Amino acid sequence: MKKSLILSLFLIFLLLIGYSQKWVPDLGNGFYKNPVIWADYSDPDAIRVDDDFYLTASSFNCVPALPILHSKDLVNWKILNYAVKNFPDEFYNKVQHGNGVWAPSIRYHKGWYYIYWGDPDRGIYMVRTQNPAGKWSEPILVKKACGNIDPCPLFDDDGKVYLVHAFANSRAGINNTLQVVELTPDGSKITRERKIVFTGYPNHNTVEGPKFYKRNGYYYIFTPAGGVATGYQLVLRSKSVWGPYEEKIVLAQGNTNINGPHQGAYIELDNGEGWFLHFQEKQPYGRIVHLQPVKWVDDWPVIGDDSDGDGTGQPVLIYKKPSVKVKSEIIIPQIGDEFDNENLSLAWQWQANCYEHWYSLTEEKGVLRLYSQYNPDPNSLFMVPNLLLQKFPSPSFVVNTRININDLKINEKAGIIVMGLDYATWTFRKKDENKYELLFTVCKDADRGNDEKILKTYDINKSDIYLQIKVDTTGYCKFLFSENGKNFIDDKNSFKAREGKWIGAKVGLFAVSNEETGIKGFARFEYFRIE
Repeated sequence: MKKSLILSLFLIFLLLIGYSQKWVPDLGNGFYKNPVIWADYSDPDAIRVDDDFYLTASSFNCVPALPILHSKDLVNWKILNYAVKNFPDEFYNKVQHGNGVWAPSIRYHKGWYYIYWGDPDRGIYMVRTQNPAGKWSEPILVKKACGNIDPCPLFDDDGKVYLVHAFANSRAGINNTLQVVELTPDGSKITRERKIVFTGYPNHNTVEGPKFYKRNGYYYIFTPAGGVATGYQLVLRSKSVWGPYEEKIVLAQGNTNINGPHQGAYIELDNGEGWFLHFQEKQPYGRIVHLQPVKWVDDWPVIGDDSDGDGTGQPVLIYKKPSVKVKSEIIIPQIGDEFDNENLSLAWQWQANCYEHWYSLTEEKGVLRLYSQYNPDPNSLFMVPNLLLQKFPSPSFVVNTRININDLKINEKAGIIVMGLDYATWTFRKKDENKYELLFTVCKDADRGNDEKILKTYDINKSDIYLQIKVDTTGYCKFLFSENGKNFIDDKNSFKAREGKWIGAKVGLFAVSNEETGIKGFARFEYFRIE
């Protein structure tokens, strides 16, 4: 007992001083620490199916889209799949920063898994499958509309299907209104039945991300309000799906440092335990995922710690793990890649639809070949679709890769990048057939069309080099390099990571060409390690 207490106190000490390099939320003693996912899984929604939990999140312009994460205990998560590997629509052939897949919802009904999401410029879409780890259907346009976002279905007891959604102020001109529409029994189309069921004016600004539930005779809409960085969790309830709805704030920041704790998923276990997954904006890391206990008082959920008993909880930092039937191994979502099989790690996403000729893992064992693709803007990588990127995975981390550009052409370049509204790179390129140069570049306000600047240039005598990026707990990045893999040169090349459009900063690889036509070269990457 004494040893267990000492271990728990030591783990808490490590958490508070931030020494953990790999963020592992399972403390190994029956407790967990928040966040349960320190990575950008924005607008999370989740379901329980028997002893399994599945989570999805916004993916915006990133492809593959709609990540599917799996867990056995709501604490230990692993990337299982993506619902959309490539969009059939050419709209996604170009980079759509901040557009695309907004705030999805995932549901299970009669053997089928459904995901609905809103594309702010085109409407509400749905995909479905009977195996979340397998192939999902192609997207179905359920409702064609501009500014309809954040949809969530409800499969009612009488066989009827409803859907609640919000509106994007940037497209529809309103941002605090929720509408319920009826769907056809298969959930694929809207009917004429619809009603505005809630408007937050004047008490609640930016009402969005609604999630639909039915419990104990009440219809509930869990809806965040107050904005991404400073918001809170609002819950509405009614005896009728069409309202009128009562309202109550059930979770807010309170006395904690967890800003904007809202927008997520309610999960109930067989034993009656309630749990709520939500995000916290943690720029430049994006929106990281927390897990809160839920208790029901007078048919209202109370989320987190409600020490003062006013019905509005605040986030917990450390708590007892959910009482699930199946014990889970301690895992975290995949990071890095050794390039040692025929498929890329599920940690990777591109900036748009991917094409097979962009890369190869089969030409050389244990090597990723990135083939140079034409970039019409030689002064910026911001709109390049073939950036291969991963989310920031923890408060602090180190990225290492080894690159060889012997097979690049003179007018091509490749390297490693920290990508956001600002970005920075190690860019490796040939000066001629026997001379190479390494460039440290930074682009401020890349989203405004600014050109990147070359801040340092190094002459390199061979075609391969080791590149490293160290990221500290503030998102500050140091760029180092080595010609032998042992002695890394720190020349004070630094960069403050900045979030992307609605997403966190990312880190990854690239290979581009200034030439539109002709045979392209390729860069070799032996590994991409995050430690």
